[in-house]
Amino acid sequence: MFKRTLAIAAGVTLGLGLALVATRTALAWGWFGNRELDQSTDYVREVLKLVNENYVDAKESAYGQLTKSALHGMVETLDPHSEFLESRDYRQVEAEMSGKFGGIGIQVEMRKGKVVVISPIAGTPGERAGILRGDEIVRVNGLAIGKGVTMVSVIDQLRGAPHTKVAIAVYRPSTGKTLDLTLEREIIKVDSVREVRVLPGGIGYIQLAEFSERSAEEFGRALDRLLQDGIDSLVLDLRNNPGGLLDAAVEVAEPFFSKGEMIVYTQGRKPSDHEEFRAEGSGDQLHLPVAVLINAGSASAAEIVAGALKDTGRAVIIGERSFGKGSVQSIFNLKNGEGLRLTTARYYTPSGVSIHEKGIEPQVEVVMTPDEDNKLRLQRSRFDVTDPKEFNDRFGFVPVEDRQLQAALDVLKGIKAFSGSTDGP
Repeated sequence: MFKRTLAIAAGVTLGLGLALVATRTALAWGWFGNRELDQSTDYVREVLKLVNENYVDAKESAYGQLTKSALHGMVETLDPHSEFLESRDYRQVEAEMSGKFGGIGIQVEMRKGKVVVISPIAGTPGERAGILRGDEIVRVNGLAIGKGVTMVSVIDQLRGAPHTKVAIAVYRPSTGKTLDLTLEREIIKVDSVREVRVLPGGIGYIQLAEFSERSAEEFGRALDRLLQDGIDSLVLDLRNNPGGLLDAAVEVAEPFFSKGEMIVYTQGRKPSDHEEFRAEGSGDQLHLPVAVLINAGSASAAEIVAGALKDTGRAVIIGERSFGKGSVQSIFNLKNGEGLRLTTARYYTPSGVSIHEKGIEPQVEVVMTPDEDNKLRLQRSRFDVTDPKEFNDRFGFVPVEDRQLQAALDVLKGIKAFSGSTDGP
């Protein structure tokens, strides 16, 4: 969501700059002042001075060090996604947005002070090492991840130059065991559309792995290909899709909406902090039965698409409740090469349902066991190996049934049999 977020942040930063200039000018003339702000800053200044002059270690109580510590505490106690970014961390965020970094290929989230894996990315060192959804990263290069550690600092340790190694310890709640792994970093490149095929009964299938700048284009090509092949219904697989750009989510959803229809909106603190994202496509709305697959690894932009299609009756949602990442982070540029990532709004489906910390609830619940889910993740990434014996020889297990996908096929067949047409559900 950085593309949209940065556009918002640039405008907000400019607005803040103008507001600060205006306030200082007014205070200089004695027109008005913010008494609560003045009292708070005076109190902070008093504590800074006391610590600086009396703490036993002069180096640790230097004003610059104390100021940064205060900023970290002030921002990072708000929620798991807000952070004060020191210059190194801010450069890391910029590298993340540019895609020019090496890593191990896992999507992580800070939950209750723990670094939890949302999903390993298919075909990356993390997946090949056997890291699973729900695993907790507890050590990186021998250093324990403890209280007060920021998400950016953890990501900074996991990333590095390609072909360098990183040692991590992973705690697996399902088994109660901790695994020590050493992985070699790679340039992480993920195709948004991972699989496109026609299933029996004229049902199209698209697996979307993330929402990036290329997602809408890749999805559009995949959809056109399936329509040319004569599909009359569609399965959109968003399982273990950790999200990405808001613009990409809106553009992927657009074919299922008429021009001008709302797909998602954001609401900030003030009534004026309201922004609507509507379909802008010039083509005709696509009318065909759609089933969307989600699980606990479906987050952020994936939840926006699933939520919009469910909310408007354009699709049946099948699987497990999604992750529940429904907040907007804006990036503010600060001096000294530092920055601020701050939660400034939340996402809502067209009817006003909040995604945040609730997720999208499926209409047809099909819960997979951790073992099934892990095997299916490998199967979906290696759909090129179709012979069960060869698969068992190479990966050590016979392919398991994808019960969530089968439920989607049953639902779509039922819709088509009941309606006798290709109208949406």
